[in-house]
Amino acid sequence: MGVSPPYLSDDTEQGVTLRLDAGPEAAFSLLTVRGPWDASLRDNASASLRRCFTEHPDALIVDLSGLVDPRSESAPTWVTAQHAAAAMRPPVPVALCVPPDLPLADRMQGLGVGRFLPVYAKVGQARVALAARMPGAERFTIMLAPDTDAPSLARNLVSDACLSWGLVHLLHPSRLVMSELVTNAIEHAGTEIGVVVTRRGAGLQLAVADGDPRLPQVLTRTNRPRPDLPLDERGRGLRTVQETASMWGSIPTETGKIVWATVRGAIAPR
Repeated sequence: MGVSPPYLSDDTEQGVTLRLDAGPEAAFSLLTVRGPWDASLRDNASASLRRCFTEHPDALIVDLSGLVDPRSESAPTWVTAQHAAAAMRPPVPVALCVPPDLPLADRMQGLGVGRFLPVYAKVGQARVALAARMPGAERFTIMLAPDTDAPSLARNLVSDACLSWGLVHLLHPSRLVMSELVTNAIEHAGTEIGVVVTRRGAGLQLAVADGDPRLPQVLTRTNRPRPDLPLDERGRGLRTVQETASMWGSIPTETGKIVWATVRGAIAPR
């Protein structure tokens, strides 16, 4: 079975597509809205926004380049979304992508919300701008050589992050997932490995980048863990990631690929 695509939701027939765009520095949610704006599309977009905020992404990009809204009737929906995102802890930055020749671009600028809800012409511009605003204190990173020490160093990074952010209840599952991601990169890519641990609300976003463009595959046969290694050091490959993480996937990059996973758990006891 191949790896599941990194989509949170795909309601293309209803004019809304929501996907996770995980990069080496941040995990963006990209909401694309297409077609004539009406009550049905408004409801679909609002439902997708709620699903998006449930996963607490690092940032949200709303692509409205394919939206048909000559009277800018959708503007209240995007303002409401920005208010909801700003109220989250930590807050989720939101950016709109609207071609400058569309009436909605003028409308959003006229509302005076540009400082809190910036409007860009293209998704790439929004991604670069939002990445520059990501708080460094919410991210741990390390570059690793593809050797036998890499999984241990990556697990230690996860431990440091969990202890720093008070997410001890996520330490074991996150170490387990990270170990599988890094070990898989060593076995199948053999290149330098970039590891990023990012806080996403009450959860963690784990990302492992390598120089091999081949996307990972989940094996259909059962893989037995090596008995000589502790449970959180080596499990059953990507099947362990699939069973432990709330979401996971992979995306190609210019230099290889990134495999990411989101680990969430029960709220830590007070």
